[in-house]
Amino acid sequence: MNNTEFYDRLGVSKDASQDEIKKAYRKMSKKYHPDINKEAGAEQKYKDIQEAYETLSDAQKRASYDQFGAAGAQGGFGGGGFDGAGFGGFEDIFSSFFGGGGASRNPNAPRQGDDLQYRINLKFEEAIFGAEKEVSYNREATCRTCTGSGAKPGTSPVTCGRCHGAGVINVDTQTPLGMMRRQVTCDVCHGRGKEIKDPCHTCHGTGHEKQAHTVTVKVPAGVETGQKIRLSGQGEAGFNGGPYGDLFVVIQVQASDKFERDGMTIHYRLNLNFVQAALGDTVHVPTVHGDVDLVIPEGTQTGKKFRLKGKGAPSLRGSMVGDQYVTINVVTPTNLNDKQKAALKDFAAAGNIAVHPQKKGFFDKVKDAFDDL
Repeated sequence: MNNTEFYDRLGVSKDASQDEIKKAYRKMSKKYHPDINKEAGAEQKYKDIQEAYETLSDAQKRASYDQFGAAGAQGGFGGGGFDGAGFGGFEDIFSSFFGGGGASRNPNAPRQGDDLQYRINLKFEEAIFGAEKEVSYNREATCRTCTGSGAKPGTSPVTCGRCHGAGVINVDTQTPLGMMRRQVTCDVCHGRGKEIKDPCHTCHGTGHEKQAHTVTVKVPAGVETGQKIRLSGQGEAGFNGGPYGDLFVVIQVQASDKFERDGMTIHYRLNLNFVQAALGDTVHVPTVHGDVDLVIPEGTQTGKKFRLKGKGAPSLRGSMVGDQYVTINVVTPTNLNDKQKAALKDFAAAGNIAVHPQKKGFFDKVKDAFDDL
């Protein structure tokens, strides 16, 4: 025997990690276990795999084997036969397939209650500056009559006689692979490990009761749609004396009829007439912090943006405040009167601007004829 044979038995390289060795062992032991594989030589193959794993899964034995071969690891093999030791045996190998194996959870250990979620609607300005909101909801609370035990006052739960407090029972099932044992929730105590002989008349043995609950939510400035606020201990009651779960408040911000928001930046669209855009002007611009004066230089074009520093939304993680950007939209006038039209024609003539009025249609000519009467 050389010092690579054990690796070959498991089908791994000599530098394989412990996790790779364990996975290979699970796969090979399942394939050649004598309860499954009835071919000649399967039992011996299984023993060889067991022997290899017992050595390679132990860091000290593996180091000796790598250096001296099988002789260096002889002290760790014992009798060499299969007794289920070293990896938990056949039942552990198949635990993931049939629900058994592993350490069982203590059904009487304290457990935290379930979390809850509540959605609140905020106005645009409330999300910018923060707010306090009261929210009311129903939750499972610790029963006030039995203080969560589930038993009638003056009595106590007793250890379940079927599962003996484990909360689970073993069930044997005949399968094509033979008789398999798996764990299922106890059908008497339903996993609690205890029986309630005389249930509480308020909660009927559950230890919980429905309760209307109100809590104040402090919404920080700068929140946005989809963000969550966690309120510790405001969820549902725990089990076996465990703590309450948490309440997660989900933010929904209403749209503004004036502003658009992108994080800390606020956008506002300002309409100007063509005279203001051409000659310049000083205009009032709304912001969430109040109106400000904005100087419009002459010759301003549609799409021009002006920055109002510090007039945006605050940061959730610091004292920074974003900016507001004002985007200009030059509005073309409609329904001009004759005097306005004449002024525009004079403007065009002064600038040598060629203007080609739209040809009048039949109904326009009829209208002009009546106007001349």
